[in-house]
Amino acid sequence: MLFALLAHLTLVQAFESRDLNADPRNERTRIARFGQPRGDIVTYDGTAVAVSRETGGGPYRYQRFYPHGEMYAPITGHVSPRGAGGIERAREAVLSGDDARVKVQSLVREGTAQGADVWLTIRKRVQWAAYRSLKASGRPGAAVAVNPATGAILALATYPSYDPNAYTTFDAAALAATDDRLRRDPAEPLLNRALDRTYPPGAVSKLITAATALTTGGHIPSTALNPSGNAHDRDGRDDRGGPEGPEGPEGSEGQDGRGCGEGRLTLSRAFRLSCDQALADLGRSLGQDALRDQAEAFGFNTALTVPLPVAVSTYPAAQDRPGTALAAVGDSGIRVTPLMVAMLSATVANDGTLMRPYLVERARLPGGSTINRAGPSPYRTAMSPAMAGQLTTMMTTRPRPQGPGTEVALASTGSSTVFTAFAPARAPEVAVGVVLDHPGPTAAIAHAILQAALS
Repeated sequence: MLFALLAHLTLVQAFESRDLNADPRNERTRIARFGQPRGDIVTYDGTAVAVSRETGGGPYRYQRFYPHGEMYAPITGHVSPRGAGGIERAREAVLSGDDARVKVQSLVREGTAQGADVWLTIRKRVQWAAYRSLKASGRPGAAVAVNPATGAILALATYPSYDPNAYTTFDAAALAATDDRLRRDPAEPLLNRALDRTYPPGAVSKLITAATALTTGGHIPSTALNPSGNAHDRDGRDDRGGPEGPEGPEGSEGQDGRGCGEGRLTLSRAFRLSCDQALADLGRSLGQDALRDQAEAFGFNTALTVPLPVAVSTYPAAQDRPGTALAAVGDSGIRVTPLMVAMLSATVANDGTLMRPYLVERARLPGGSTINRAGPSPYRTAMSPAMAGQLTTMMTTRPRPQGPGTEVALASTGSSTVFTAFAPARAPEVAVGVVLDHPGPTAAIAHAILQAALS
């Protein structure tokens, strides 16, 4: 019996301890988790968006507090007696001090074991503009802003959202009621639409179609398209007898895509007008393999973490000719996350190279010592700089009164549900993706974010 007892004890300690510690019924684990302060979560410009506060008594000494509530909830997530989500979960070991590097360096440099602060890439001004604009629209959706040159995520907003402070109570009954209420809410406030939901890309898919035409189809912006989708007339002349310039017809964005206007239809003009018929015929002539390869060069069909997990943006593996034509205009099973929408523009803005997107800039001990600093890292090469320059020219429009006082390169949907842009057109600093569940002011939301990022 003694040997059996020792064997069972060894089994529990060696193999079952992790499961026992993770069991939500284990009160000792919960008391230990809230027995010391966690590291703060801080924006790039120094605004704390998650901190620990003393409770003033009871078995739990510290309680998590989120000063900006729902604005940052999709990023921070929450930590509670029932578990954690968002950055609180993705960087749990660093924030709690359990990470080996944090533990060793805090002991050596600070003299005590303690959690490290997590500094985000998020800019407070840009995040505020993104969330405020989404909320003002009154429509469910998400907005993401990315630095094209580094991949740093400047804003990641979802609407509707929730107040993570509702999850920090130690009252088990109140916590269960809150969780049940939010999970049953048909508005899905717990859903991180920016990363976890995928949408039809609409006319934003024309970036993939145009990029395919430029990189593998032998086209240039002034290539003329005939009604059957074949290309001809690649001498670089427009219908006025001169080189086709960067300016498209005023107000061409936002049309329904069914009518292609009058006059000679070039690749650039079809792109600007979101001419579905011409782009569908072009996609069919390019072929499904070329379109899918180009989409995957932009990051489709690949799992990604930032460090929050991101739903996979998918481009169908096999399609018939009609399906290929529909895919060229955003139909036929293509799905994108709002982050991917921003990544499409960011790739073009960065001369055809997509940088790996990331949300955490560094971890820092309370004494100021920095560890785990992130840095820019190339992720995909979608096209050459020359081809990216041609696509930028096709996207570029004149400054708009409500937008930043500079050129803005953009691509938008006729249905006003998906919009992507980057600015300034010739020296990009920010790329934006906006997706709404229902038609709404996607362009106005994107321009508000661009203004905040560039001001």
